[in-house]
Amino acid sequence: MTAKGMGDRLAKRVKLKDAHIITRMADMAEKLGDVIKLGRGDPDLDTPAHIIKAGQDALANGATHYTHPLGIPALREAIAKNILAYGGTDYASDEIVVTPGGQHAMFVIGLSLLDPGDEIIVPCPGYEPYSQAADLAGATVVPVKMTMETNFTLTADMVREAITPKSKILVLINPNNPTGTVTPPDEVKKIAQLAIEHDLIVISDEIYARLTYGNSTVQPVAALPGMKERTITLSGFSKAYAMTGWRVGYFAGPKELIVPMAEINHAFAISTAAVSQHAALAAMQGDQQCVEDMRRIYDERRRTLCKGLDELSIPYAECQGAFYVYADVSVTGLPASKFCERLLAEGQVMIYPGRIYGDHTDDFVRMSLTQPVPRIKEALVRMKKTIETIRSERASSVA
Repeated sequence: MTAKGMGDRLAKRVKLKDAHIITRMADMAEKLGDVIKLGRGDPDLDTPAHIIKAGQDALANGATHYTHPLGIPALREAIAKNILAYGGTDYASDEIVVTPGGQHAMFVIGLSLLDPGDEIIVPCPGYEPYSQAADLAGATVVPVKMTMETNFTLTADMVREAITPKSKILVLINPNNPTGTVTPPDEVKKIAQLAIEHDLIVISDEIYARLTYGNSTVQPVAALPGMKERTITLSGFSKAYAMTGWRVGYFAGPKELIVPMAEINHAFAISTAAVSQHAALAAMQGDQQCVEDMRRIYDERRRTLCKGLDELSIPYAECQGAFYVYADVSVTGLPASKFCERLLAEGQVMIYPGRIYGDHTDDFVRMSLTQPVPRIKEALVRMKKTIETIRSERASSVA
């Protein structure tokens, strides 16, 4: 008997069988020198010193074992107070589950709530792991195509058109990743009303809510009338506190959902690393000026990048939150995916195409504000040279 190829042994639920474009670009970058990385959603800023010290002290004091499956009680209590302090609803500590990062929480939520045949409405472009979690659960992803017309924000009208009798979950990512845009509070209220009318569960991803610019504000969904009992609030420490490597996230919701969902999380991870939870507790209880300081740094970088894109005549969505600028590079004459490859190979600048976030076009790229201002300026210089080369090639081919 001839053995099957190992690729044939993969489960049918595995959709992506080749290396992801992010992995391929990372492999390319390793072979190049002086790459300016404006792709990943990983802050270049360090975790604040008092948070690091809290982690070190926790290790020295024996925080090397399992914790309560939902997370250490003091941290869950601090999270509950923090949610309320920033306009959210009033959660009890047993309505909160601490997870090894927000992305882990997405999969726990998806596998806990979705059955084969259920439909989950997701904004596109949006953070792709929501769709991956739905795929693993055998559910159907219903993408809502957002455009520059609404500054890449979800509207109630868009959601209404996507709802069917099989609709079960609506995902709202606010501020949005990859677009860096904020759904206006009035629109969030309209979307919440639709969720009530059609009996939808809302996953409100608010992980970037502390990072907004100008007059933009985030309306926490669960705080709206009639929404606490049908909302799962997802957030974490990675972005606002520059703690990506610590892997601490959380989700909160009605207890009748949280209890069984917590057991799924327990089966996956037992508990989030004790040292990381103690560091997260210090982040919540400590001086919040560190968050404001980082927000101001991102804001300066945002203005620098947007000014440079204006000078290159590259349109972009208005960046109102998170640390991303979503830019339309179709003016270069290349699809965004191809442009990203050329910019990395020839300009040593790494950015990501919008297609990996479910965008229905191949026109846009996500640029991260995760490099200092001088490096962003240098990236713009390199981008200009690459664009000039592309346009020169096109002119020569026409001639």
